Amino acid sequence: MNPVLFAVLLVSAIGLIAGLGLSIASAVMAVPVDEKTEKIRACLPGANCGACGFSGCDGYAQALSDGTTADTGLCGPGGQDAAQAIAEITGLAVSESMPMTAVVHCRGNHQTAVDKLDYFGIESCSMAIQVFGGPKACANGCLGFGDCVRECPFDAITVCDGVARVNPALCHACKKCIAVCPKHLISLVPKDAGIPVVLCMNKEKGAQTRKQCKSGCIGCMKCAKNCEVGAISVINFCAEVDAEKCVACGKCAEGCPVHCIHIMGGKAVIE
Repeated sequence: MNPVLFAVLLVSAIGLIAGLGLSIASAVMAVPVDEKTEKIRACLPGANCGACGFSGCDGYAQALSDGTTADTGLCGPGGQDAAQAIAEITGLAVSESMPMTAVVHCRGNHQTAVDKLDYFGIESCSMAIQVFGGPKACANGCLGFGDCVRECPFDAITVCDGVARVNPALCHACKKCIAVCPKHLISLVPKDAGIPVVLCMNKEKGAQTRKQCKSGCIGCMKCAKNCEVGAISVINFCAEVDAEKCVACGKCAEGCPVHCIHIMGGKAVIE
């Protein structure tokens, strides 16, 4: 037999046998597909952020399908639309979810915050913090190197004058920025207009804070005194707002001498 023809036949035979083997293996070892899980998964945005508390969208869909959870409103990026779609598939009640957005609790930009050193390393917050806590004098100040910007899958974050800022209109509350911030300056707050947010996390006494940043909370208690419903408290010289108690009167922001309280209104905080 012609050697070339023999080689062709041999390779063809091997390919045929291997193909049959793979077909049999795929049939025998196939993982059963849960159609209900697949339908739920199709309702989710695919961010795989883990904000729902499960291992991404697949984990949440599986948990809803097998009854591990009955909460249809755990998907922040999907919001109320996803909750409604999931409820229609599963027959579960539609969970009412409050629209949330990430906020960077800092206003210490290049004009207001004091630097304690010059940093010339890698443009990364996680790297800069290794050098004496970063270049800013404030231990709780945003370093502005954009780790959160690079992590955000929705392009909702920008660095403005050395401080990261979130656009609530683009934010899907996936929490990826929260996880990546080495100074833990980012949290989720209600998107509802009128809710005040303290844009500072400095825990120093007022006099020390003023040396580090002109925009920092000095713990003067004026906001707490102006609040008629007890929604604001000053802990470790820094004001904190209880959104559940807040009635959005705005008196706290009006009386803040350093203007570090921002009233949520759907726009990025860049002042």
